[in-house]
Amino acid sequence: MQLFKESFKHLEKDPIMKFLIQKLGKEITLHDRTEKDLAKAISQLIIEQQVSFKAAITIKKRFNKLINKLSYNDILLIKDEKLKSIGISYRKVEYIKNVYSYFLKTKFDFFSENSESVVKELTKIKGIGKWTSEMFLIFILFKQDVFSKGDLALINSIKINYNISELNEPELNKLIDKWSPFKTIASLLLWKSIEERIFFKKTN
Repeated sequence: MQLFKESFKHLEKDPIMKFLIQKLGKEITLHDRTEKDLAKAISQLIIEQQVSFKAAITIKKRFNKLINKLSYNDILLIKDEKLKSIGISYRKVEYIKNVYSYFLKTKFDFFSENSESVVKELTKIKGIGKWTSEMFLIFILFKQDVFSKGDLALINSIKINYNISELNEPELNKLIDKWSPFKTIASLLLWKSIEERIFFKKTN
């Protein structure tokens, strides 16, 4: 993939990123959550909020089975209890229904707008915060220069790989600015590092 080729060339200037590329570069992908139905894509991201990766996969499978071939109006008519019975909290049921209500009316073109406008638009929907919007930018719109400062796994990965116990805002900004315009690819490497428990050590 051309994007990975270009991004690796840029990111390799950072020795820690170079190490992660060598170890994990062939394992990362941007397309494991591809979903053309944007309401469904955001609903799946809502399901992922504050639950383990494993639990999210199970609940998403149940959700996809439940809404299969249903119209947006039909999905809105599903009883809250039924959605809760597959592992979705009442609060998330409300948020998911807010998403489907929004997409029944919106004319906003997510694919032609810039990242800032997309985040501004999505966060108007109750239940959609910055993290969900940023995951949408990365995994659904494939924006190449996104880093989510609110993602705990990313922050922990930076702390471990860069051997920083207390990571302050200026330090974080300085670091991620170096990765621009390929912050998304750097994020994928950092996530994979945590997932596989492969970290940079100064002896390498």
